Amino acid sequence: MLRIFHTADWHLGHHLHGVSRQLEHQQFLDWLLDEMHNKQADALIVAGDIFDSANPSSAAQSQLYDFLVKARTRLPNLDIVLIGGNHDSASRLDAPSPILNALGVTVVGGLSRDGLGNIDWERLLVPLTDAAGEIKAWCGAMPFLRNADLPLGEQDNDPLISGMKALYAELFAQLQQKARNAESLILTGHCYMVNGAVSELSERKILGGNQHALPVELFPDDIAYVALGHLHLAQKVGANEHIRYSGSPIPLSFDETDYPHQVVQVDIRAGQPVETAAVKIPRSVQLLRIPNGKDFAVLPEVIGQLENLILDDLPIEQRPLLELRIRLEKPEPGLHQQIEEVIAKLPLRLLKISKAYSGSEKSLADLKIEERLEELQPLDVFQRCYQNKYDREAPEAMSALFNELVESLQGTE
Repeated sequence: MLRIFHTADWHLGHHLHGVSRQLEHQQFLDWLLDEMHNKQADALIVAGDIFDSANPSSAAQSQLYDFLVKARTRLPNLDIVLIGGNHDSASRLDAPSPILNALGVTVVGGLSRDGLGNIDWERLLVPLTDAAGEIKAWCGAMPFLRNADLPLGEQDNDPLISGMKALYAELFAQLQQKARNAESLILTGHCYMVNGAVSELSERKILGGNQHALPVELFPDDIAYVALGHLHLAQKVGANEHIRYSGSPIPLSFDETDYPHQVVQVDIRAGQPVETAAVKIPRSVQLLRIPNGKDFAVLPEVIGQLENLILDDLPIEQRPLLELRIRLEKPEPGLHQQIEEVIAKLPLRLLKISKAYSGSEKSLADLKIEERLEELQPLDVFQRCYQNKYDREAPEAMSALFNELVESLQGTE
């Protein structure tokens, strides 16, 4: 048997409304080491978005490399596969790969090509071994694919999707050549699949936007398991138990507060369907939203809920992070002062006050929510600027070109 731990979307270096998540990430990484050790994992796959930005802080990079060294020390036979996501810089991830390879860590930040433009497929083909050192599976470590990675030539009506299909088909063919002893075949991906549940405030639209969600036919039937990243909600793709998003290990926005954060334990036995199990990640810092969900409440109701909270008196860095969602008829000059007087008595960290205005002639469906700039993705800002200037939505082709420009900049240092 081969036991794989599948995780993704760590977003090391993430800040939520200015508050560092380093403590939460460190507690997750420590927990992950313990779980892999206790459950005798043979391999770890991290399916993209290791860092929160293309230029991660030194603290975020140190956190990753410290984890890899500890994993190598505690589990010397563990195979580790890291792929780049759309938040990562492919070149930054790939730069230390010679050193990491010596530690038994495979890093594929992006596709590499030779002088003739041919893809170096060999570096994407990773053997996964069991406790006895025998190869039980081959992993095709496909990273996040940007528009520039896609092949040119004869394509159907959607060149983005057809280009993705062509690359995955070639990777699958390369895997088949390696697996000559009936080893299982595994693929990775960092992409948006058809009907995937998206957390809009955290996940950038990729490959030209969600209209370019990829079909499940991208992955051949002979694949034993597909380890996906990008969507922060843990989920399977359609009815396919063997094609899964692991989800993010911590909530990266208040919209993700109720997500079941987990890693996926994948057990592979020759000639049998894979067995998957969700391993729940303990929450080290609570995220609270009042009222819960996406509703808004009037100020007296919000204050009442605050005063009724029962909270432990924790150190400041462990105290819950709080968002308040308040419905107002008109601007309230004393709003912040009233809230601060209540918060001062509670072991909480207030990060955000969302306000929605509803006049007497408006229903809840007409609420206009005030959003902070850092909550918007670049495409959102572009589309709103276009709408404001031309009083109509930006053409789809123009939005796709804008996305391509953003992707190209994300790959630079």
